[in-house]
Amino acid sequence: MQQRRIGDRTVSAIGLGGMPMSIEGKPDEARAIRTIHAALDAGVTLVDTADSYHEHPTDVGHNEILIAKALRLAGKGPDDVLVATKGGHRRPGDGSWYVQGDAAYLKKACEASLQRLDVEAIGLYQFHRTDPATPYEESVGAIRDLLDEGKILMAGISNASPDQIRLAQEVLGGRLVSVQNQFSPSFRSSEPELELCAELGIAFLPWSPLGGISKAGDLGGRHAAFAEVAQERGVSPQQVCLAWELAKADVVIPIPGASRPESITDSVRAAELELTAEELERLDG
Repeated sequence: MQQRRIGDRTVSAIGLGGMPMSIEGKPDEARAIRTIHAALDAGVTLVDTADSYHEHPTDVGHNEILIAKALRLAGKGPDDVLVATKGGHRRPGDGSWYVQGDAAYLKKACEASLQRLDVEAIGLYQFHRTDPATPYEESVGAIRDLLDEGKILMAGISNASPDQIRLAQEVLGGRLVSVQNQFSPSFRSSEPELELCAELGIAFLPWSPLGGISKAGDLGGRHAAFAEVAQERGVSPQQVCLAWELAKADVVIPIPGASRPESITDSVRAAELELTAEELERLDG
């Protein structure tokens, strides 16, 4: 599979988003592990998760535990697969979400993620979402401290604006390696952040790159150009979508979610799909 860079790590150009395997509608554990193993077999070396990817208040970190188990069963370690997790976005267990970005909480959350992932240091730790009650520099400062202490190896941010990207880069002393924002054919308002990441050489990880869990299957129905190019190429609209995102810049690494082996197996083929300039123009229209 095509390769890309996050900091000093070389990873697959397509990653695996773990959320669908742990929230409402999640598959049973056996199928979830088969899905992760299918991704690994297809060459995926980046898996994204978060402590908030869980369904009930009693199973915080469900996805982290699941990924750790799947990697252990596959005989894969931190040198084989980069696991990226996040802290600062929480779920009380009623389907809602809330943010908590104070330094004390983020450091505590990181410690818990270390235990669940069963690693000495987290490969990539990301501040999940801005907390209006906490200065942004305090939240990112906690990530900096974790980096300095060796509890995380690389630092990233998520759901960030261009100004926050610049501020995080300053607070981290130039060590910001990734930005994870929503981006898809239905949600293109993160173009400025993508362009800034390309300028700065920071990895840009689109979350919900196919439009979200409930909409990914109907991507072609909602975006005619993607369906047309897919039919002409004999591939799925989802592959066309991911290839379109990869063509935006060489820092882009989409992380499509999956809950079935067939889904991630189809998605990773996008890394080998090279779209023409004419096709890209049609898809951008």
